Amino acid sequence: MKLDVINLEGASAGSIDLDEALFGLEPRADILHRVVRWQRNNAQAGTHKVKTRREVSYSTKKIYRQKGTGGARHGARSAPIFRGGGIYKGPTPRSHGHELTKKFRKLGLRMALSAKAKAGALVIIDDAASNGKTSALAKQVKSLGWKRALIIDGASVNENFLQAARNIEGLDILPTMGANVYDILKRDTLVITKAGIEALEARLK
Repeated sequence: MKLDVINLEGASAGSIDLDEALFGLEPRADILHRVVRWQRNNAQAGTHKVKTRREVSYSTKKIYRQKGTGGARHGARSAPIFRGGGIYKGPTPRSHGHELTKKFRKLGLRMALSAKAKAGALVIIDDAASNGKTSALAKQVKSLGWKRALIIDGASVNENFLQAARNIEGLDILPTMGANVYDILKRDTLVITKAGIEALEARLK
């Protein structure tokens, strides 16, 4: 498929042929869902913890005598039935991550790229370069109409461009190796540089 290339001023900078295997697939929601779920589960800290009966700080003395009170039989105040007592079968620190094959993850990334291309939310720019001034880049982004955009550059990101974009709300920049399904789907517009296209094609062969 062929797509027009623009520069940051919005002027035409030629055209580019995109690989159908990356940008021309029919997106499948089930595949995208599985990859996003894998990403978010791996990102989860899993540090949740509650105190069990043996970990709460209470005396182990019997709270009142066994018989003659008219109440139920009880032992220590640390029992789960009492307020402030230990929690029974509560959450413990663990990993929420699960396995997903490399082949499936690559397929998910191709599907995400194709979904943006199909929705008309894919923009190709010739280069992501700047003089490092946030105000100048902010004007360019506003004139291009990018409200929530992800820019994917080549193997590395231009330092001046990164510095200029750092304080612009709704604009994120990633190198090719950082491109992922969750971030692509979360943004309204996907912007890829020519160098980014070449690196993606090499990565997803």
